[in-house]
Amino acid sequence: MKLKLDLHDIYNRGQDIDAALTDIMHEAVRTKAKVVEIIPGKGSGALKKHVIRFLDQEEIKKLYHRVEKDSKNWGRVFVHFRWK
Repeated sequence: MKLKLDLHDIYNRGQDIDAALTDIMHEAVRTKAKVVEIIPGKGSGALKKHVIRFLDQEEIKKLYHRVEKDSKNWGRVFVHFRWK
């Protein structure tokens, strides 16, 4: 299962971005998704940095296996999960 979160609609609302990221991460854990695709968009890169900082938080980092920045489209981030 793959989940997708597009942040284009809420790019300028910090609290909404954090809430959406938290929700998608918990949804991934609940449904045991293999991958979450987060689309911050290309823009200036500030939103992507915000997403990476969010994913680097200790309590969030415990939830996933690894983060992959798309080499073909730098406006996407993949969060991979490993379930036993």
